[in-house]
Amino acid sequence: MHKGRNMNLRSIALIAGILFAGACWAAPPPNHGTIVSMQSVECGQKHEGKKKSTALLCQQYVVHTATTEYQVRQQKPEEQEIIPANTAVEFKLDKSKMKLKANGKKYEFLVVGTSALSTQ
Repeated sequence: MHKGRNMNLRSIALIAGILFAGACWAAPPPNHGTIVSMQSVECGQKHEGKKKSTALLCQQYVVHTATTEYQVRQQKPEEQEIIPANTAVEFKLDKSKMKLKANGKKYEFLVVGTSALSTQ
């Protein structure tokens, strides 16, 4: 009876190992790129009374990879430090969002444009 129990534990350990390895293999690795520029763009209006409104600005960045250029923008106009040009970044794409990591901090942006880069 003791031998059957060891066999069950080995089977469970083997199955768990296979599932873990499959999950690690299936998760896409992060992409790497560089921020090459930033500009402030209008991304809404703040209404202050009946007739007065102020334009709200968001940062929009250009991120280059080896093959693609992404234009990404803050989702909401909020206080956020500026990420300088020539900063190396790591990112993952999730539908129309880019989850980006720069200088040890995490950010989330909307992808507003993409372009293929020539590979000459």
